[in-house]
Amino acid sequence: MYDRFNRHINYLRISVTDRCNLRCQYCMPAGGVKQMDHKDILSFEEITEVVRVAVSLGINKFRITGGEPLVRKDIVTLVSQMASISGVNDLSMTTNGIFLEEFAQPLKDAGLRRVNISLDTLDPVKFSEITRGGDLTSVLKGIKAAKDAGLEPVKINCVVFKSSNEEDALEVKEFGRMNGLQVRFIQQMNLETGEFSVVEGGKGGDCSICNRLRLTANGMVKPCLFDEQEFSVRELGAEKALLEALNCKPLNGCHNRKGNFYNIGG
Repeated sequence: MYDRFNRHINYLRISVTDRCNLRCQYCMPAGGVKQMDHKDILSFEEITEVVRVAVSLGINKFRITGGEPLVRKDIVTLVSQMASISGVNDLSMTTNGIFLEEFAQPLKDAGLRRVNISLDTLDPVKFSEITRGGDLTSVLKGIKAAKDAGLEPVKINCVVFKSSNEEDALEVKEFGRMNGLQVRFIQQMNLETGEFSVVEGGKGGDCSICNRLRLTANGMVKPCLFDEQEFSVRELGAEKALLEALNCKPLNGCHNRKGNFYNIGG
């Protein structure tokens, strides 16, 4: 598929839950958030139907996100269902890594190809502060499990305040070099004010080559993270919702005062 600006759109990011086992400072308030009702969250059948339709329209790259996707019950089953759809050429997941030691091999066996794992610091105290209680050791075990399972390349998402020259970022970069990991640095973003930048080591944030649409956990197709437009697959059907989002995809991200990272998917 091509949008109005002749960008090749072949990538769909799918949020499967708004729930997360962490409370990262840059993602959600300390007290948590009002969660979606279970009835509002797409079933596996609804998600796989969207994927089938997306493939028929020319999308072949899919990423599972959240919230934290590994808190979604029977997530391995969903991965298996998605991976079995002809035309799904690239299936990946973004995770905070806490539960990855347990899930890495089953996910690989189900058809997941690779993972992006969040890691902002190698200091366990700072990690606990940033995530409001997260255990760094669990993430490091998850990274090793992902490598052992062959979910490669294992990519690390490191959020920085301003640059990759910050002390924690440099330590994560060296950790990546020593362990054969691809590290990407993401400056903190603000949906309301439209603050974002190009991901260092990746392609995210470069509007000129953006190739993605997004599906939220409650079935809204969004043309851009920094855009308030959304189209319901339940009300419009998957094909119309995807095409409406495609046709409304903006040239550049602006701002989003209606959504949040935890319920859109980063």
